[in-house]
Amino acid sequence: MKHFLRMLIQVCLYFYCKFLWRCLKFVMRKLTGRCELQRICYNTKPGASRTMKIETSLRDSKSKLLQTSVSVHPDAIEKTIDDIMELKGINPDINPQLGISLQACLLQIVGYRNLIADVEKLRREPYDSDNPQHEEMLLQLWKFLKPNTPLESRISKQWCEIGFQGDDPKTDFRGMGLLGLYNLQYFAERDAAAAQQVLSDSLHPKCRDITKEEI
Repeated sequence: MKHFLRMLIQVCLYFYCKFLWRCLKFVMRKLTGRCELQRICYNTKPGASRTMKIETSLRDSKSKLLQTSVSVHPDAIEKTIDDIMELKGINPDINPQLGISLQACLLQIVGYRNLIADVEKLRREPYDSDNPQHEEMLLQLWKFLKPNTPLESRISKQWCEIGFQGDDPKTDFRGMGLLGLYNLQYFAERDAAAAQQVLSDSLHPKCRDITKEEI
């Protein structure tokens, strides 16, 4: 019963706060003559803070057009901004800077959302030992980390020398999929000295004896 009452109170508070926020936005628009998007663009400097506020405003809007604007195709951003300006009753000739500011923010929002989707897709893709590209990446990783030590065979205890748990490293990519392999290969290729130093440190007895409690 207590749990139910707590949940009920939280739901009531949520809708109460949302109602108050709507009222505040209405009052602010009447007082300033500007919608929330205008106030954000005019009162917040360009950068992450402005972009995050714009995203929150669009995402939490009751308008379907504004809600979906954060996930449109990059090629449709200009038209989306025109639609938003029309919906808000904003004259682009009088407020030319608003369209430019919104375009910059939407490009960032859509860009990072697409990046997250691409990274998640890569993470979900399992390592496939029958895929020549996957195998080539794995062998390249060995060459980058052990340039002076040839790999005796694809299935080998040598993989333990660069941190894998068994003689077939494909089983170590179950959690992160290809994303883990891409990250390792990128690090080992672009900053070989640092990667080999990290590997050397990880194999040091002091590092290997550290317990979870000490971490």
